Amino acid sequence: MSEKILFVDDDSNLLDSYKRQLRKRFQMATALGGEEGLEIIAHKGPFAVVVSDMKMPEMDGIQFLAQVRERYPEAVRMMLTGNADLQTAVDAVNEGHIFRFLTKPCSPKELTAALESALEQFHLLKTEQKLLENTLRACIRVLTEILSLVNPTAFSRASRIKNYILHMAKELRLPNVWRFEVAALLSQIGCVTLPQVILNKIYGRRELNYTEQKMFNSHPRVGCKLLANIPRLELVARMIAGQLDSFQEQPDIKTLTPDEQIVVIGAQMLKIAIDFDQLVVRTISPGGALTILRKRKKDYNPRILDTLNSFKGSEIEVEVKECTVEELEIGMITDEHIKSNKGTMLVPMGHEVTYTVLERLRNFAKGVGVREPIRVRVALEESYV
Repeated sequence: MSEKILFVDDDSNLLDSYKRQLRKRFQMATALGGEEGLEIIAHKGPFAVVVSDMKMPEMDGIQFLAQVRERYPEAVRMMLTGNADLQTAVDAVNEGHIFRFLTKPCSPKELTAALESALEQFHLLKTEQKLLENTLRACIRVLTEILSLVNPTAFSRASRIKNYILHMAKELRLPNVWRFEVAALLSQIGCVTLPQVILNKIYGRRELNYTEQKMFNSHPRVGCKLLANIPRLELVARMIAGQLDSFQEQPDIKTLTPDEQIVVIGAQMLKIAIDFDQLVVRTISPGGALTILRKRKKDYNPRILDTLNSFKGSEIEVEVKECTVEELEIGMITDEHIKSNKGTMLVPMGHEVTYTVLERLRNFAKGVGVREPIRVRVALEESYV
């Protein structure tokens, strides 16, 4: 099995015994006490199952498993102890949220069966978590696509920002990448409260007056409030709240809890991705955009900014062509703003043509009409008729 199991006890002889009995069946590690256990999890994890003794010096099993639960909630936790009184069991369940409570002495057969059950529980939880994450991502993609039609100026950027964020997360080797992806897709959700004139000024690089700037600066806080009460999006909401904060305004990451670190890193990634996109969409090259951002040393985390050195965007060769609404196909990228015959922006430049976009344009074409021809970018490998 590839999943690892960690045994924590203050008796080295007992730990050696576990190794002899179980090493042929399970991939396992041992730690002499709670502090060493947390160190091993931090540097050699993740572990699917963590098994702890109860009575240990400095940090008992309940305290240890409670910290494991807080820092690494995906690990299945078990207690194996000779101290089997009722209060210990109750505390272990309430504070450590353990999966199984075993008493010493525990036969190899009983221990093996318990570990196999714990691994099955781990696989079940991971499968459910993956399903929930995929469902959540799919729902959010639909939501942002709808929002991009209602407010194309703000929400059309979501797919581009997401690509930058995913690249940064991969380069930084961050866990739970879905959180950062969702933060990118929903980063502009607070803009639903802003007048269109402010958004036009922002994305047109025109100066805002004091009142307009104050309104725009509030959109991350609004977005945070909209998302904060949605289960599993609490950290995402806090990332979005900090997207306008400069690097020098962020706290020292070494002093923060794991969740706080995730929030700060996510907020810094969003700031870089949004400002980088703002430059690239003005036809500045990725290299030129990086040069401009690097001059603002107080605004951006240099380590995160450097991850964009290797960002190449789409490596698929494209050609620019003109077509009518009827000739548009899913997957094409708009190379100019698509407007109605009355001048209303329907789809902004740089937006991917999706099923929803295509249906919207076809409906407008049947009514007020759409300005044609439409300039788009098409992958050369594909054949669009």
